[in-house]
Amino acid sequence: MSYLRGWFSLDTSSSATKVESNDSYPNQSLSVPEFNEEDEDDGSDTAGEDDAPPAFPAINSAQRAAVSSSSSSDSSRGLSIPKILTDSALMPPPPVPSLATRQPGVPPPQSSSSLLAPMNTIQPPKRSSRRDKVALAPGFGPLDWGNLKASGQNLRGVDALMRIPPSVLKLHNKKEDAWTAINGKVYNITPYLPYHPGGEKELMRVAGRDGTKLFSLTHAWVNADFMLDACLVGFLVSEPSS
Repeated sequence: MSYLRGWFSLDTSSSATKVESNDSYPNQSLSVPEFNEEDEDDGSDTAGEDDAPPAFPAINSAQRAAVSSSSSSDSSRGLSIPKILTDSALMPPPPVPSLATRQPGVPPPQSSSSLLAPMNTIQPPKRSSRRDKVALAPGFGPLDWGNLKASGQNLRGVDALMRIPPSVLKLHNKKEDAWTAINGKVYNITPYLPYHPGGEKELMRVAGRDGTKLFSLTHAWVNADFMLDACLVGFLVSEPSS
């Protein structure tokens, strides 16, 4: 403010040019409106209005005009807009099956609306005894067989590997001298008989002959080369030509 007062208090009589008043320019007065704090909008005029959101779509929008025109055309044709069904008007859920009144072996009544399969089985089916495991004697488990192979004991029964034709293989079909061929390899299965989980009788079915087919049908997932590597006798070959 002090700077402005100093500027207005300068002497303008020493200026080189003086601005003369011209009567041709009339004096024009500018009116500046005064600011009144009372005129400020404080929102008191709309304090009592409702705070509900505006309508969507707008009242004069094209969407509302289209709906009104379609409703008028449907009403003229006798059509009506479908109404949303309430919970009471919807289809009721299916009844809960009466599991408490069911008895094993007795089929449910024909009028029952249960979605479960009818329980008409009188007794459970019997398991086949062909694949049942037998109870092995103590000390003849899989770990015991692994320890026996690692002991270094001669389980082959021969000094060197041989070429064995089917005529020689069929001679070893006794429990004390049992050989079998699996995937072209001949094994001495006599020491493995008490360790077989299916029992000695089941293993003796392949004694003295090629047991590859029966082995594949019974337990193809078993690695015979690893299980009977210590019992390898030789390789199965065709009969020599006479």
